[in-house]
Amino acid sequence: MARYIGPRTKKSRRLGQLLDPNKAKYYDRRPYPPGEHGRRRGRRSSDSDYLHQLREKQKIRQIYGVLERQFRIYYKEAARRRGITGDNLLQILECRLDNVVYRAGLARTRPQARQLVNHGHFRVNGRKVDIPSYRVRAGDEVTVKPRSHEAIVIRHAIDTSGDRRIPEWLDVGHDERRVVVVDVPSRTQIDTAVREQLVVELYSR
Repeated sequence: MARYIGPRTKKSRRLGQLLDPNKAKYYDRRPYPPGEHGRRRGRRSSDSDYLHQLREKQKIRQIYGVLERQFRIYYKEAARRRGITGDNLLQILECRLDNVVYRAGLARTRPQARQLVNHGHFRVNGRKVDIPSYRVRAGDEVTVKPRSHEAIVIRHAIDTSGDRRIPEWLDVGHDERRVVVVDVPSRTQIDTAVREQLVVELYSR
């Protein structure tokens, strides 16, 4: 599966929001849009509704590391489900295995979580899963395979995750390298700073 491997700070500057907390110092240094006239242009109040909707979609895609085709598939599934489409979309994205690994503090960033899953460091209900987009369900147990328990990357992520809040829909045991999905998250349990309703409006055009 392809993925974006370009500069994430530039994407943050383009979208007007920090997408990777680890790049905060670079974003704070130049918090205006990239390009020759970025500093002068800033955020214009005359931006169209369509542009705001498009930026919000791009923001969600960049946060979760999802490409356009896969994001559209997620949206169609969210629209078919009962309930609020925007809430359903975020719920689908949050239940990706790479996001669960990140949320549990077993990786410092979502891209790092994706790489760890790709390299086969995790098991779901005792079975090896190396697909980052794998969808976990309530009751699933995610564990680090025994040979990777003391992997430097995972250990460092745990040691530096103290100030990151673990969501209540996950039961995490760092010592056991174990995560139990207590339930699928509700919108109030998802702290991603996005306006998903704008994405719904964009696709409803």
